[in-house]
Amino acid sequence: MNGSQRTPEQIPFALEARSAHGREDFWVSDCNRDAVAWLDKYPDWPGCALVIHGSPASGKTHLLQVWKKEKQAAERAVADLDLAAVGGMTAAAVMLDDVLPAIGDRAKEEALLHLYNMLRERGGGLLLTAQKPVAEWPFVLPDLKSRLMAAPSAALGSPDDALMAIVLAKLFSDRQIFVPQAVIDFILPRIERSFAAMRRIVDEIDRRALSQKRPVTVPLVRDLL
Repeated sequence: MNGSQRTPEQIPFALEARSAHGREDFWVSDCNRDAVAWLDKYPDWPGCALVIHGSPASGKTHLLQVWKKEKQAAERAVADLDLAAVGGMTAAAVMLDDVLPAIGDRAKEEALLHLYNMLRERGGGLLLTAQKPVAEWPFVLPDLKSRLMAAPSAALGSPDDALMAIVLAKLFSDRQIFVPQAVIDFILPRIERSFAAMRRIVDEIDRRALSQKRPVTVPLVRDLL
């Protein structure tokens, strides 16, 4: 054995980081400005629905949670979507995150169509999110397709440099890790330009820092990347 010894790495517990989902935590940039503008127009939407689409971890769920809090909207799971459940809803504003699993299922589409019509009669709103735009959804019911194709939609795009820097800092902050700007500047040109990539790298850095009991610095990130 040589003179240098490596300190054994400790395996950190898989603790889930809690994300902040308030309006003050959501930063508006060119990639999400259209979606935010449409949400702010509620209840003055054409028809009663709005569809927001974007890649995984693009901020769809965060936007829904902001809208839910501001408009006292009811959140429903696609798995629980059926005519009986819809008939018991009393809210004027309803949101469904990741609605695509319901599309192509006749029973769920019928429930979704009934929900749309019910909310329209109440003068309310239906907020839907998906990874694909409505034109790519495999509808079974022509009536539901025509209504949602006519609804406004907004895409969440890839983040620009300024937003990436802010989101990286927020992801670290959500884990109660406060990093110097040099760490953010080092990461940005070395990762894929997506929210999912930022989440992955922050998770990996957090685990490495915990296992080695090291602060999050440029040398630690350089070793990882």
